Amino acid sequence: MQKKTASADELITLILQGIEEVKGHDINLLDLREIENTVCDYFVVCNGTSNTHVNAIVSSIQKTVSKAIQDKPWHVEGSDNSEWVLLDYVNVVAHVFQKQTRDFYDIEGLWGDAKVTAIESSYNQ
Repeated sequence: MQKKTASADELITLILQGIEEVKGHDINLLDLREIENTVCDYFVVCNGTSNTHVNAIVSSIQKTVSKAIQDKPWHVEGSDNSEWVLLDYVNVVAHVFQKQTRDFYDIEGLWGDAKVTAIESSYNQ
């Protein structure tokens, strides 16, 4: 089976589907394209309620992306403690936090120049 190259938009859509599938919370999309010297074009940021929930979100993202476009993250970091797991798909990086860790690191604040889009969930939190 030949792997097809996904556009950033397609990848973002799949990552969001993976998050929605297991009810990830407070989903934001940060567009970094207007900022100089960034490591990628987009961040997708969300949080879960526990280690188990963070792991479920990460697993759901990986399964959704893999099933649709046969792609795996180039790099995964943080899955050992599941407080902040980073999935690096090169031009799109997904950050899955536990709430208190997300509040502490304040990714949206650190990347204050990014265009932030809050993603409405299809379920009630």
